[in-house]
Amino acid sequence: MENNLSGSNFSQKQLDLSHNISVYLTKVYNWMAIALLLTGLVAYFTSQSEMMMKAIIGNRILFFGLIIGELALVGYISARINKLSSYNATLLFLAYTALNGLTMAVIFLVYTSASISTTFIITAGTFGVMSLYGYYTKSDLTKIGNLAFMALIGIIIASVVNMFMNSEVMSWIISYLGVAIFIGLTAYDTQKLKRIAMNGFENEESMEKNAILGALTLYLDFINLFLFLLRILGNRK
Repeated sequence: MENNLSGSNFSQKQLDLSHNISVYLTKVYNWMAIALLLTGLVAYFTSQSEMMMKAIIGNRILFFGLIIGELALVGYISARINKLSSYNATLLFLAYTALNGLTMAVIFLVYTSASISTTFIITAGTFGVMSLYGYYTKSDLTKIGNLAFMALIGIIIASVVNMFMNSEVMSWIISYLGVAIFIGLTAYDTQKLKRIAMNGFENEESMEKNAILGALTLYLDFINLFLFLLRILGNRK
């Protein structure tokens, strides 16, 4: 009788855990999808406005101001997520993705629409496969995540240096490394989010805020993977 009860309790705990993981990750991917849609719409409609594009491209202070604003928002959301309400965290997250859409409008001037669409589909497929791998693998991906993060710092430094060197070879190397890094980070971050869900949340508010932060993490992986693949696969106008 006791064995049956303990087995029943264990089964119920497993069901509750699976439910928590499912609910949390569903929220994460829903918010990520909304963010990608918002970024895409803002980027496309901005690229169709000659006045907007002149303002962004013609004014370097505005362009770099937008980029600095994006970085500041990401840092603020990440650092203050526990002190923000879920409502404010959501607004800041959506504000960031909209700002990112403004700066990403430039790609519509550089690359053909067909190559942008094709690269997006390839990115979505690659991201999906690696996210599934990160979710289902029994291997600990912490080492891969740490290596990918250190490599990311390296290509950021290399990218800054290459702004002055303007080396095409260096640019290609950075692009291929960038793809490899964000493929690894996608799997690692998915596994990390699953572990967060397994540890549970204090309340619904905590889950909502963590879902926003998780969506931001995967959104950044997706966007960066897309941009690096576009540099490799995209057909320039």
